[in-house]
Amino acid sequence: MKIQTALLSVSDKDGIVEFARALSAAGVRLLSTGGTARLLTEAGLSVTEVAEHTGSPEILDGRVKTLHPRIHGGLLARRDDPAHMATLDEQGIDRIDLLVVNLYPFRETIARDGTTFADAIENIDIGGPAMLRAAAKNHGTEAGGVAVVINPADYPRVLEEMAGNGNQVSYALRLELAGKAYAHTAAYDGAVSNYLSSLVEAAPVPDERPIREPWPRILNINLARQQTLRYGENPHQSAAFYADAYVPNGLLANYRQLQGKELSYNNIADADAAWETVRSFDTPSCVIIKHANPCGVAIAATTEEAYRKALQTDPTSAFGGIIAFNRPVDVATAKAVTGQFVEVLLAPGYDGAALAILAEKKNLRVLEVPLGAGQNGFDVKRVGGGWLVQDPDFGRINREDLKVVSKLAPTEAQFDDLLFAWKVAKQVKSNAIVFAANGMTLGVGAGQMSRIDSARIASIKAENAGLSLQGCAVASDAFFPFRDGLDVVADAGATCVIHPGGSVRDDEVIAAADERGIAMVFTGMRHFRH
Repeated sequence: MKIQTALLSVSDKDGIVEFARALSAAGVRLLSTGGTARLLTEAGLSVTEVAEHTGSPEILDGRVKTLHPRIHGGLLARRDDPAHMATLDEQGIDRIDLLVVNLYPFRETIARDGTTFADAIENIDIGGPAMLRAAAKNHGTEAGGVAVVINPADYPRVLEEMAGNGNQVSYALRLELAGKAYAHTAAYDGAVSNYLSSLVEAAPVPDERPIREPWPRILNINLARQQTLRYGENPHQSAAFYADAYVPNGLLANYRQLQGKELSYNNIADADAAWETVRSFDTPSCVIIKHANPCGVAIAATTEEAYRKALQTDPTSAFGGIIAFNRPVDVATAKAVTGQFVEVLLAPGYDGAALAILAEKKNLRVLEVPLGAGQNGFDVKRVGGGWLVQDPDFGRINREDLKVVSKLAPTEAQFDDLLFAWKVAKQVKSNAIVFAANGMTLGVGAGQMSRIDSARIASIKAENAGLSLQGCAVASDAFFPFRDGLDVVADAGATCVIHPGGSVRDDEVIAAADERGIAMVFTGMRHFRH
């Protein structure tokens, strides 16, 4: 059936005037409410207010305006059912063939400082979700149904189909749009549920901002599938990549793949580790990741120099690794990187000539990720029958946060090396030990059950790479439980150490540092990573 009547009522006004103008030009009658109706009228469009259409005025301060048989009958009547069509004729109800609705900005309202409980409640949409569910349910059959649009990005697709199909929208598009509508209302209801189930007080004061618990009693998460993957960690496991419905800028899910094979489960997991590490540095940086751990990290004046320094740490492990830069990739860097086997390359941008060089490696996956300041809202880990949920590790340590606990204080150069090593250690699986100097990692020990073993492995890695540890800095993601770990790094050549402190044997470890002539600083912050 041709689209004859459209109802438009949106909080997101982006593109609505242009969309309505195109509908009107196609002979579609426009119904609308409130602010949307005023906007369209001011734009010179002929619009029928819903109150005029239903014959019933808005009541209860606008809480009831679209909850009416002339609205829901027009949305829910089956177009392929003669009895339904006859009922519409008997009741004098017009079909509504296109519904364009997005809901009150509940998330934005509760995110504002000072939003009272009463304000939050009034921003719970009722009529909008009811119409969306009705229209989505009645997306219909090949014979006809209702098209429902919740996202301005879909306006051009609807207009294109109408223009090429006699003002009709295909069943396939109506079904797709119906799925989006239900996802929209589910996410909306989830946000309301999260808010209400986080309230501390049983009866919040209406005119005050309510006290909320950090985590709701019922947590609703809304995810959108980005792609289906060939398989999971292993070929016998199926997998897909989902993104948060609201992904902050700068996170990996914002990626754009410019070339190469499709990403695998492990590619994405490692790429995320690489991106989180590299974007923690302010200067040109390179991070090489293998099996979720940094095997080489460096900062330098240029990305090419940073790459060459990072590669020195562990060239063996870097084979088939994931490489990330926090600056656009230029020609010199592209030439250097293509000299080794790389699975995935990430950067905030690429020179055109650099892309031409990278294109010679047809299987190399090249990702462009915007370098923003976004952070995940929370981290999750699956366990049997449930989920562990926590804040992301937002912890940052600056020079002024460090406490010198040894008799010998670090030099300025040592402070720089310590902070660099500390940033890397944060991204290494526990137990983590990182040797570093002059803006590059020298040895990385990761994921061992014993911290002393991580220290030994890190020093062995440096030795295998032909790197001297004399005069270097060491970072440990958690405290040294005994002096033996400190003795290992001192024997390897370290002259300064950074770790959280907090052990019952801190005095013993500090005494060992003084005995070995090592400068030691405490951060007071641990970075376990499991």
